[in-house]
Amino acid sequence: MTGAGPAPESRTTVVVATRDRRDQLLAALGHLTTLPEAPPVMVVDNGSSDATPEAVRAAFPAVTVIALDRNEGAAARNIGATTATTPFVAFADDDSWWAPGSLARAAELMDAHPDVGLLAARVLIGPEQRLDPTSVAMAAGRLDDDRLELPGRPVLGFLACAAVVRRGAFLDAGGFSRLLFFLGEEALLAWDLAARGWALRYVEELVAHHHPVPSGRDPRERRVLQQRNALLATWLRRPAGPALRATARATGRALVDPTTARGLARALRQAPTVRRERRVVPPEVEAAVRRLEAPTS
Repeated sequence: MTGAGPAPESRTTVVVATRDRRDQLLAALGHLTTLPEAPPVMVVDNGSSDATPEAVRAAFPAVTVIALDRNEGAAARNIGATTATTPFVAFADDDSWWAPGSLARAAELMDAHPDVGLLAARVLIGPEQRLDPTSVAMAAGRLDDDRLELPGRPVLGFLACAAVVRRGAFLDAGGFSRLLFFLGEEALLAWDLAARGWALRYVEELVAHHHPVPSGRDPRERRVLQQRNALLATWLRRPAGPALRATARATGRALVDPTTARGLARALRQAPTVRRERRVVPPEVEAAVRRLEAPTS
């Protein structure tokens, strides 16, 4: 591990998990390290083969680098959050960064509202700054919350590259699941935070920029992982009825869709782990999940 520690006034550490995306990461760090908030920035490298840790250390000596010897997927963020010493942790991907002032505002909101465990920001995509579809959905809002004094809109999901968490709440909830590894890991963490009573809010004045680069990503493999992880999250946290219905739907689709078939097969291989780690969410959280699943009129 290398790099300087956080400045005394820092309230939020930015944690970036990466693997074999050196050039994109260096560009993102150029934005993160020049934010007016001067947050401590931590890169957790998932066993890159392109000399990412060395390049970051050379270009950004103030950035803390944790070089892992294997790919931990999304759970690499947990290592960063555990290492951080600030009360709040913001996540960024290796192709994303926070808008100036957003981290300071997020810290102000979380200081003012101790019930809030996670703030989700508005995501602008690419140089044209298109609004991410997930941000559109979160802004529309389908959930109610009687805690009217809290900022923004209640949500039960988020994009990891645009989230600020209360570090203690994040660690108490177990962070990102090692079982899910990558893709769709946010849903399970959102359910776990809500199950512990934490409020999750979408706040439009907070902004993150995302400049995705598709090179090196297999879209078919991503779809398989999405299918697998959606099933695993359902089996891990939802009651028997929804879990059985999701399994039946996936089984039916698997007969005609090879992607679903592969995702279902991979999920079934994790059945022993699911049995050990299954914890059904409280009824109020399940009700919120069902409301989000219900078709819009």
